[in-house]
Amino acid sequence: MTDRSSDRLLHALKAAGPQTAAVLAQKLGVTAVAIRQGLDRLAGDGLVAFEDQRLSVGRPKRHWRLTAAGHARFPDNHAGLTLELIEATESVFGPEGLDRLIAHREARTLAAYRAALAELPDLAAKVERLAALRSAEGYMAAASRDADGGLLLVENHCPICAAATRCQSFCRSEIAVFREALGPGAAVERLDHIVLGARRCAYSITPG
Repeated sequence: MTDRSSDRLLHALKAAGPQTAAVLAQKLGVTAVAIRQGLDRLAGDGLVAFEDQRLSVGRPKRHWRLTAAGHARFPDNHAGLTLELIEATESVFGPEGLDRLIAHREARTLAAYRAALAELPDLAAKVERLAALRSAEGYMAAASRDADGGLLLVENHCPICAAATRCQSFCRSEIAVFREALGPGAAVERLDHIVLGARRCAYSITPG
């Protein structure tokens, strides 16, 4: 398996979470044998790991996932510099100064989202557009329907994870922006949170 094929394999695991070799082979259009060889190579590099799951009668199925090193292969918007700037801001201007900085970022982001969503006809269209905006920012976002037909916004990557881990206000700011941007007709609830150890961030969005 080439480096490009390995990158596609890592991206598929990042985008959809743990999967079997058979599912990955179908998605990527290659043989299961080639996928298993690629997974073995990536496992040897410490980028993927597996867990055998017994979902029904019969043999357990092997589900592959990214390790911490695998997740680290994706961009994080210069995490080290970001943390230095956060700590410097708090040191020089105090917690209130950091809060003002986050509030300024929130206001600019909200203005951009509102402008992009303003003319869309319904909540579903707005969530689709919001997912596209977030993907353009590096969040690998997707909109879908949950089992009950409700709207779901999923972000498979957090390019500001280091900053959000250091300062939880970034996460509170983001969910506030979603609620304001989608308007009074939307209730937004966070279901999964990368900062708390989940594979992804996921939001349930329902008419408010």
